[in-house]
Amino acid sequence: MSASLNSTEARKETEKLRAEIERHNRLYYVEAAPEISDRDYDALLKRLEALEKQFPELAAPDSPTRRVGGEPLKGFENVRHAVPMISLANTYNKEELVEFDARVRKLLGGAPYSYVLEPKIDGVAISLRYENGLLVRAVTRGDGTTGDDVTVNVRTIKSIPLRLSDSPPDVLEVRGEVYMTRKGFAALNEERQEAGLEPFANPRNACAGSLKQLDPRIVASRPLDALFYGLGECSAVYETHEQMLSSLTQYAIRITPKYWPCDEIQEVLTQLDTLQNMRHDFPFEMDGGVIKVNQRDLYEKLGSTAKSPRWAVAYKYEPEQAETLLKEITIQIGRTGVLTPVAELEPVQLAGTVVKRATLHNEDEIKRKNIRVGDRVIVEKAGEIIPAVVRVVAEKRTGKEKPFDMQAACKALGINPVKVAGEVAWRIDDLHHPAMLKRWLTYFASRNGMDIEGLGESIVEQIVDAGLVKGPADLYDLKKQQLLGLEGFKEKKAQNLIAGIEASKSRPFDRILFALGIRHVGSGSARVLAQSFPDIEKLMTADIQTLEEIRDIGPVVGKSICDFFQTPANRKLIERLQAAGVNFAQTAKAESNEFAGLTFVLTGTMESMSRDEAGEQIRARGGSVTSSVSKNTSYVVAGEKAGSKLTKAEELGVKILDEAAFLKLLGGKPASKSKPGQGELF
Repeated sequence: MSASLNSTEARKETEKLRAEIERHNRLYYVEAAPEISDRDYDALLKRLEALEKQFPELAAPDSPTRRVGGEPLKGFENVRHAVPMISLANTYNKEELVEFDARVRKLLGGAPYSYVLEPKIDGVAISLRYENGLLVRAVTRGDGTTGDDVTVNVRTIKSIPLRLSDSPPDVLEVRGEVYMTRKGFAALNEERQEAGLEPFANPRNACAGSLKQLDPRIVASRPLDALFYGLGECSAVYETHEQMLSSLTQYAIRITPKYWPCDEIQEVLTQLDTLQNMRHDFPFEMDGGVIKVNQRDLYEKLGSTAKSPRWAVAYKYEPEQAETLLKEITIQIGRTGVLTPVAELEPVQLAGTVVKRATLHNEDEIKRKNIRVGDRVIVEKAGEIIPAVVRVVAEKRTGKEKPFDMQAACKALGINPVKVAGEVAWRIDDLHHPAMLKRWLTYFASRNGMDIEGLGESIVEQIVDAGLVKGPADLYDLKKQQLLGLEGFKEKKAQNLIAGIEASKSRPFDRILFALGIRHVGSGSARVLAQSFPDIEKLMTADIQTLEEIRDIGPVVGKSICDFFQTPANRKLIERLQAAGVNFAQTAKAESNEFAGLTFVLTGTMESMSRDEAGEQIRARGGSVTSSVSKNTSYVVAGEKAGSKLTKAEELGVKILDEAAFLKLLGGKPASKSKPGQGELF
């Protein structure tokens, strides 16, 4: 305890704490690679604050306790905030919230007040400045006084309006969070692992790393979004926080999809439990709640400390973790041949689901965390989607745990792994290796690819093991008689599979581009490519410069596309697929234009079709599908268990269609029947 320290000892500990806190500030804000949790960081800061309070002579102007934290990133213009962006104080138990309320009551001296509770978005703080309704600047928090001008990057985020609507103030600075969606984060990390790159630790790190990019095209390719909840400089006056949020919505600025007005602190405590139960319903990472005094005219009276306002506080939930046994480490083969180690776990309940497997990312990650087979480990859901091993419970080791050898594990499977210079991942060196071939064919036949009815993993296993197929083009040479020789195949099953393969020949151009398995080309970029080139010949002859100029492609994807089509084996594959009659050209952009100019948002679950099928039905009629609800949304199609998008639509007065109404709008012609498990709409 500090009570037993003398001045010399206190000075040494203070200097050590400052150096440690500044190191963690840099890791968190600049390098986007934190080593400790928020709770552990706050404990260091509180210890330093206690020492400086007991030994005032040790307090220094540049102490971490006197500033928000972080520093502007190099490579961007530094901008001084018109109004400082101070951060909120964190609390971790409800007793501290009751104490916060007592301080507010005392400072206000009997003046009436209430609260607003909002989700605490785990993103990157941002300030947008609008002048006469136009976005003129976007600035990061930086050190709270000066931040980085990231306007060019922020302009790539489609949900952020470049021009405000509904007569906004002459000057309006809105503060909020740029974040990466959980689903987008999962997809981005999968892409990075397939490319042999280090995965991001969590959505917040991925978002920070994206905003640091000097190439806006890379930023545009990242699944970034933003929500806003506060003000900096503003030429208008809003009496309450609720009124301010309502006004932001009128200006077409996105706010949190849910918030709770609360008359007093006990109601706040109750609604915090409600919010926690909803934490998996939001598209963003949410690690707590923010409690704000609703009456904005009381903010000046309540004031601020050097770091935090006295009219608001953040309450953080405990991270959802579980301890279990790591029974084995297996190797997962990605669609481009990346070899990923996977932890096979003793089943454990986590975040509402039973977790049996967790990603270990790569060999370097296993070594860094010193993970061994047989360890007791702590598992957490990274981005609340992908289970990951956070750390080893070293104190429970028995001595029987075994280190993992990535190369030896691969060779035991008959795989000769190779590592490309500059990449962290090992890859399979033979794309025609049976394990890789099976992965490739399953991907080729998947719903977003050629959507071959009946060609799942088990059938792929059979036809590869029987030597009937050695590549995707061989599928189109299969004969019914060959299939009848396989276990479980009778006349009807064999005929259905042959029919499914035949039907896949007429899939849209973007489906085959996705199915080819080009590195970095997902379903979205495949659709963009199919819209940009009339046929495969034009795409194969496009140079990198031409590809880079296409929306959402950029230099990395462009190079990957060029490399793919310059490989003789891939050109031979395309020739064989063309000879088999597979479609490699654009079809009509829309079967009709009856939905031209209409924008749809899909939410919930429908029985008659999947998300992709519903989207295809809309696009075939000239409409467009987006992921967020705004005043410009034409229809929200709400199936069973519709989420926050339905609530948002009701608040904005957007027309809502149930499944029956949607089918009626389609003219009573639903899409083809979905495959099992493919009926989710988000």
